[in-house]
Amino acid sequence: MAANSGTARRKATNVLLDTALQEFYGAADEMGLNERLIAILSHSERRLEVSVPVEMDDGSLQVFKGYRVQHSTALGPSKGGLRYDSAVDIDECEALAMLMTWKCSLAGIPYGGGKGGIACDPLSMSKKEKERMTRAFGARIASSVGTWTDVPAPDMNTGGQEMVWLMDTIGKMRGQIEPGIFTGKPISYWGSRGRNEATGRGVATCGLEFMKKLGKDPSQVRAAIQGFGNVGSFTAKTLHDAGVKVVAISDITGSYYSPKGLDIAAAFETIRNDPKRLLNGFEKTGCEKVEDALFADCDFLFPCARDGVINKDTAGKVKARYIVEGANGPITPEGDAILNDAGVQIVPDFLANSGGVIGSYFEWAQNLQGFFWTEEEYNNRLILIMKENFKRVWDYAEAKKVKMRRAATMAAIQRVAEAVELRGLFL
Repeated sequence: MAANSGTARRKATNVLLDTALQEFYGAADEMGLNERLIAILSHSERRLEVSVPVEMDDGSLQVFKGYRVQHSTALGPSKGGLRYDSAVDIDECEALAMLMTWKCSLAGIPYGGGKGGIACDPLSMSKKEKERMTRAFGARIASSVGTWTDVPAPDMNTGGQEMVWLMDTIGKMRGQIEPGIFTGKPISYWGSRGRNEATGRGVATCGLEFMKKLGKDPSQVRAAIQGFGNVGSFTAKTLHDAGVKVVAISDITGSYYSPKGLDIAAAFETIRNDPKRLLNGFEKTGCEKVEDALFADCDFLFPCARDGVINKDTAGKVKARYIVEGANGPITPEGDAILNDAGVQIVPDFLANSGGVIGSYFEWAQNLQGFFWTEEEYNNRLILIMKENFKRVWDYAEAKKVKMRRAATMAAIQRVAEAVELRGLFL
């Protein structure tokens, strides 16, 4: 393919978007990708920003900013979560949407990448305030989402309840039920058994496959997990059930450590009994609070919380020799370089945490059929795909003599690029 070297490369001021772009450009150049395709895939198809007016419980009015980005629909409807967090902005959403494109491509499912959310502090809001905000947001993005156009799902600080509010709002606007428009719904309302645990189960499965390739016995491995939300908690449970000694976990209340291994069942009990589902008081089970689970004395680290947490300032403090990325973009390029120099091996995010979007695909497929699987069927299919994807990336990395992150990116980009070329430009 002939390259057009005159095509300008995007520059981003947002750290996460710059990270996503630089990884894309590096992989694309190494592949010898056509500059026309590079130009197309380095830009999102749509970036939507909406205002979300909400009447608060005290009668006051607040206007929040909401976003939805569709990076690519070359392979199918865009797919990605909706997060509620004060740090949400349009560039963060675009970066995560791009990562979702590669994640869906690598997983072999018929989706492109999307992402969105609302810039807010959900922990300070009542349930009714969140419902009003969610329904207002749903009304504002209704023209952009749909079963065959863009299928959102839960993400940070959102869950099945928010998906039901969104589905109900848009369904009433359109005068019909569209169960396939959102995934991550409760089992009682068009959801799928196994979906809630899918991302964490997939992260842990990649971790266990990684251990197997390295010749390590899980019972002799010490793991630390940053984040104990939906992803981190089920990562911890799946690893613990496989015999791994989980020595550190954390959430916004702090980091908890025990060299003997933590009581993961007690951790689940703690969050079940906490009104905000946090680890408040978990130290009473016999562990100690430490600076950060990221820096715990362990063999394998699973960062399952936020992006950019391992960076030029923190990477040097990481003691783990192996990292499996549960969060999206937890390691910055500067952090990646420091870890690489230290010989740390990394399983990249859009391979490791793709269990969530694969699980969403399962739910979507069941919604389209109106036929639901057993949890055993769901889990067996998920684990099989995760193992196959891990092996494909591992073998690709071995054959090309590149790191797993670069191997995963190249394999994912290739599939999307081929679809773009097949479809051509619609002018």
